[in-house]
Amino acid sequence: MAEDLTWAIVGLTLVIVELLTGTFYLLVLGIAAFGAALAAWFGQSFPVQVMVAGAIAGLGCYGAHVYRAKHATQQMPPVDAGQPASFESWVDQGARLARVTYRGASWEALVDGEETVAAEAVVYVLATHGNTLKVTTHRPA
Repeated sequence: MAEDLTWAIVGLTLVIVELLTGTFYLLVLGIAAFGAALAAWFGQSFPVQVMVAGAIAGLGCYGAHVYRAKHATQQMPPVDAGQPASFESWVDQGARLARVTYRGASWEALVDGEETVAAEAVVYVLATHGNTLKVTTHRPA
């Protein structure tokens, strides 16, 4: 099989897989393979084809990374941020790990700050980390 056709098939396969996964990186790699196919079609040697694919992939992945980093700050704030919860008890006061009641269920919580918290006190959710809440005694702004 001709090298240009092989590169084109690899590129098409990567683009199809990208459509199934939703990442830009596989799309960039597919475009890089199409660039190598174009180099092969123009009669360039295999090392040149690989360098073309590598250059396009490197620049494209860097561009996708910069784009994602630039737009990462525009994400929505956590839904639970600022919501009140009821302090139940300490699990490990030294590690600032406690149990709180939030949305009718008992949760593990990491208490932010150094102040002591009394039972049934109201704490406020700052963030969620898996099944652990990060809470504080002061209402966030």
